[in-house]
Amino acid sequence: MTALNQDAAAADVGPDVEVAIVGSGFSGLCMAIKLKQQGIENFVILEKDAVFGGTWRVNHYPGAACDVPSHLYSFSFAQNADWSRKFPQQSELLRYTENLVRDYDLLPHIRLDTALTGADFDEAAGCWRLRTSKHAFSAKSLVIATGALSRPAIPPIAGLENFQGRMFHSAEWQHDYDLEGKRVAVIGTGASAIQFIPEIVGKVAQLDVYQRTPPWVLPRPDRAISAVEKWLLQRVKPLQWLYRGLTYLQYEMRLVVFAKLPSLAKPAQWLALRHIRKQIPHDAALRKMVTPGYTLGCKRILLMSDYYPALARNNVKVLSGGVTELRAHGVVGSDGVERPVDAIIFGTGFDVQHALGALPVRGRGGKLLSEVAQDGLEAYKGATVAGFPNFFMITGPNTGLGHNSMIYMIESGVNYLIDAIGLIRKQELHSLEVLPQVQADYNRTLQRRLHGTVWDSGCKSWYLTAGGKNNTLWPGFTFEYRRITRHFDAVNYLVLKQPPAA
Repeated sequence: MTALNQDAAAADVGPDVEVAIVGSGFSGLCMAIKLKQQGIENFVILEKDAVFGGTWRVNHYPGAACDVPSHLYSFSFAQNADWSRKFPQQSELLRYTENLVRDYDLLPHIRLDTALTGADFDEAAGCWRLRTSKHAFSAKSLVIATGALSRPAIPPIAGLENFQGRMFHSAEWQHDYDLEGKRVAVIGTGASAIQFIPEIVGKVAQLDVYQRTPPWVLPRPDRAISAVEKWLLQRVKPLQWLYRGLTYLQYEMRLVVFAKLPSLAKPAQWLALRHIRKQIPHDAALRKMVTPGYTLGCKRILLMSDYYPALARNNVKVLSGGVTELRAHGVVGSDGVERPVDAIIFGTGFDVQHALGALPVRGRGGKLLSEVAQDGLEAYKGATVAGFPNFFMITGPNTGLGHNSMIYMIESGVNYLIDAIGLIRKQELHSLEVLPQVQADYNRTLQRRLHGTVWDSGCKSWYLTAGGKNNTLWPGFTFEYRRITRHFDAVNYLVLKQPPAA
């Protein structure tokens, strides 16, 4: 634990705060910083773990890195000219979040080892009654900033409880376990798996990679950032903004391919196929096995330059069709063959559709959030939910991106929430709650816009609910989302100064 986190651990939760933020990653820290800049100091950040930092504190597996350029994966108000590489690694991203906590004096607000265990809206008082693993207290507004990628997904494989070797998810990497000379099975070939497989393949005796659906993988144009470039970006501020702006535009234009003209994906798909041919030149069977059968972009596009060479090594076996059963000392694939292993690593991503898990959040009339989210949660502007007054989310439903940096979306969403909380303060409101018809109309329009995009082209992805609805991705340009979140639109809300009549 760093000194910063040790200081935060000593803090004690105080009751009756103006805002309770759940989560200490990029979203939670951005919200906290903007509250402070508005002169609001009576807030807490609840962090269930012993260390703050969010995604880039949790995901510390070998090779962990971001696939968005460094200078775009940072806040516009806290740009960093000292990135070491074009694409940031986990350690640098964690250090960036620690610097934010230090520079904006957020330590007094962070409550570590404090998990939210329940939340009930008090209709008489117009506030949230919160229960945590340590204390119970009240908050005028509740902000969920846990993000979608916070609950590791373990597939329901028969015999999970029978395996007697070491078993863990990539988001819960067990560094105390030495992989040297071990027989290892990797289940899943998502964004994390393609990063850690090249890192461990040279250590293990045998690596079995169980792949259900191959991902599209493009070369990762990573490189070190020179000392001269760092100096220029640090000293010439307009250049830093220009570089960030050009990078933003480059990535933003990818939406034209994904949402406007999916047929334009063909050149990128050709490049990806060429990448496979170049990196696996002598094994036609393996090339066929790792070639996707769906349109590029339907699932998340991955960037990696040494994934395919890792799969082509002599000690690696790629197995299609997934896993049917785990036994005491082995994995049974879809071919019915049991292969002995010492360890199993899940690279199966996150449970996006149930990011809050079984957390009981009760709104007006005791309505459970989990009940209204049975076929995927819907929200207005990804921020508010009908029936849940003074309840806000950052990067909620349909704010995810398939083409650009989520940091831009976080800043936009936080701006909207700050405006809403400012209105509650200024007018001393009892509550704000989005009107049900407004939310319904908004989501109907979203789903109509998603129809015909590459994400609607037929593949099965984590973007979709079990019923096939995409409540994960934003269908437009990111500047469109910034435009609709620039100001809080109270006209679309039930605004109460007093408790509603019984």
